[in-house]
Amino acid sequence: MSETTAPIGLFDRAIRRITGVWRDMAAGVANEGDQSIAAQMRACLEGRGGEMSARNRAAKLAQTYLQLNEPGRTAFLHTLAEFDSDPSAIAAAYDRLQSTEDPAERTTATAALRRALEPPRVRLLTQFTTIPDGMKFLVDLRATLLTRVKGDPYLEALDSDLRALLANWFDVGFLELQRIDWSSPAVLLERLVGYEAVHEIRSWSDLKNRLDSDRRCYALFHPRMPAEPLIFVEVALVRGLAGSVQRLLDKKAPLLDPKDADTAIFYSISNCQRGLAGISFGNFLIKKVVGVLGDEYRNLKTFATLSPIPGLMRWLNEQLKANDPKLLSGEETTALSNLLPADAKPATGAEALATLLGRRGWARDTAVVKVLEPILTRLAARYLLTESRGKRALDPVAHFHLGNGARVERLTMLADTSDKGVKESATMMVNYLYDPAKIEDYHEEYSAEGKRNATTAVRKLSKGWQ
Repeated sequence: MSETTAPIGLFDRAIRRITGVWRDMAAGVANEGDQSIAAQMRACLEGRGGEMSARNRAAKLAQTYLQLNEPGRTAFLHTLAEFDSDPSAIAAAYDRLQSTEDPAERTTATAALRRALEPPRVRLLTQFTTIPDGMKFLVDLRATLLTRVKGDPYLEALDSDLRALLANWFDVGFLELQRIDWSSPAVLLERLVGYEAVHEIRSWSDLKNRLDSDRRCYALFHPRMPAEPLIFVEVALVRGLAGSVQRLLDKKAPLLDPKDADTAIFYSISNCQRGLAGISFGNFLIKKVVGVLGDEYRNLKTFATLSPIPGLMRWLNEQLKANDPKLLSGEETTALSNLLPADAKPATGAEALATLLGRRGWARDTAVVKVLEPILTRLAARYLLTESRGKRALDPVAHFHLGNGARVERLTMLADTSDKGVKESATMMVNYLYDPAKIEDYHEEYSAEGKRNATTAVRKLSKGWQ
């Protein structure tokens, strides 16, 4: 951060505090001889000495893990994965189920088979939830696991178990929506800065601007992780659809009385916990925030996003390299070529477009922008509405919003002129509209059929120049 220095070490001090608590708990575990990681795990599973001893052993095992280096943590995860179901116990339980025809006995045998199928590591993972900050420990454990899991069947099985547990524990029914404002605890504001993944928060004054009276920030929390946001959304209360993130985040822009706003613009949504990957909260968050804002401000008529198109340039560069003759019309090719010197005219329109987009500062050249705007807007519409990975939209942000029940409302060029915006999306951004009366229908149509709802104007653009 470039201006006022952030509170130093609030997060680090919180970590030291909790590990200190674990250390004190671990001290209550009697010396049990073999202190290898596998032996500590077996001791946790055996449960000798009652509930307090079990919690202390879990704290000691968590402390052991945090003290390990990276190779040590990988070994820890492999050891944990090895606490798998006993094949002989499964076979015996299955044989018992197959051999009985009495309904009551079959019920008992089915329950016994389920118990035999459950790996001991699941019970071990569950024990961590009994210690202070144990839920956060498991979320972070999975974040580490995800960096090592690919191609390793043992760790893949462990991840499957842990993800299933977390999906149950973090069901949206347990989550709480909270507004974050400038009076929120400093440690929470510090985390907000660190977790922002869309538009970097560059200073404390930048953060304060995003939390001002015509702005809102909402986050979902789990009761067992009260100071750790799971996902948060930043909202601007404005008049009309926003078409520039730089203007939206301008600290010098005049404040608008929220009662005079007619539109809520969701301009940044950030997932905060890597260890909860694959467990979606976005749909729930957006619906909750739409409901809260709609109840608070009856003057709000439109709920929309101003969203990046992060995969646009990567996709477009692939098309330009392939030199697809249907990518550009003859008129577009001529217009692009006319922007280049006579002695440097490329053979195709794709080459001309690639040359212009490769120029540094092209977005500040009004003549270039005038020619590129209709071309890039059309190509962005095609990318969002027709390019696919299976039934889902190729662009990850489009997939997120379309899957949550939005429609593609409008495309705008020069909407993000930052270096990142130029590099990833050629300055293009998109408004996704959330119509409360249509959210569920659009969600079902996209989920079941892959249908991407959009305005007539955007849909017409997506069909190309032919």
